[in-house]
Amino acid sequence: MNLRKVLWATAILGLLICGFIAYQIYSAIFSPNTQFNNEEAYVFIASDATFSEVKEYLEPLLKDLSTFEAVAQRKGYITNIKAGKYALKKGMNNNEIINTLRSANLPVNVSFNNQESLALLAGRISEQIEADSLSLLQAFNDPGFLNETNFDEDTKLGMYLPNTYEFFWNTDAESFRDRMLQEYERYWNEERVQKAKDLNLTPAQVIALAAVVQKETAKVDERPRVAGVYLNRIRKGILLQADPTVIFAIKKQTGNYDTIIKRVLYRDLEMDSPYNTYKYAGVPPGPITMPDISSIEAVLNPEKHDYLYFVANVSNYGYHMFAKTLAQHNRNKAQYIQWLNAQKVLR
Repeated sequence: MNLRKVLWATAILGLLICGFIAYQIYSAIFSPNTQFNNEEAYVFIASDATFSEVKEYLEPLLKDLSTFEAVAQRKGYITNIKAGKYALKKGMNNNEIINTLRSANLPVNVSFNNQESLALLAGRISEQIEADSLSLLQAFNDPGFLNETNFDEDTKLGMYLPNTYEFFWNTDAESFRDRMLQEYERYWNEERVQKAKDLNLTPAQVIALAAVVQKETAKVDERPRVAGVYLNRIRKGILLQADPTVIFAIKKQTGNYDTIIKRVLYRDLEMDSPYNTYKYAGVPPGPITMPDISSIEAVLNPEKHDYLYFVANVSNYGYHMFAKTLAQHNRNKAQYIQWLNAQKVLR
């Protein structure tokens, strides 16, 4: 009788212990283990991250790091870490967290516009994906890549078309660059290449001219008219005489692209640079900035008119006054110079 009681007691104790262990395992796997207030929290895991580093990323977001580690060990995550951006949802359990970290890498939107150098572009992109600015710049300037794709020191900036693109956060520098080449080639379809040919321009020249248009006017609706002026001048063999190209030549010579130059002086027009369109005819050898798609389209689809000149319109901010003759242009220009002097804009 006593033996039977002992056996029953032992069995019950065993069941209790097994039940407790099962509860602990179930709790570790399926109980909520997040501790942030928002509905979601984002985790960025580097490509070379160790499990110790993953735990550092997660520590502020989890209630119990030890149960997460135990489940991660059980599910084989510790030796199979995936880089990327992940969204943890409020109330997730360890099983859900690990499944998310293994298979739910989120895309990010990467945006850039109007950078004046590849160094500035690299800095902008490095703020949005894992690749750092140095590796990006090295990829952009890789001689083998440039030679293979027929870009050079002057034209290479034009390969990057400003827009918003979807990438995974852990994209490396070469993958980003190669995707931008694909976007460039996709943009320059047969129709656009033919439009460029009809203007007696190459795609690279269209982008170089579009960059001048971009710098001349921020008004998208005015860009086709400005493009028409420059194309008229090219057809007539007249120098473009675009102030933004002179400003770029100054920046390129000094290497300081952050310099703000509000006024071009007569002495600047004598600067010996292929980008100085007061001295050298035709389209500059490369873009002076990254033109928006709207500026490129303005060159490919210019307004048809007889204008050869334009100058800032002091009575309609942001827009310009256009002229067909030099006499009319000089009258318009006199108003603009008078306004600059009144504003004390010296440089």
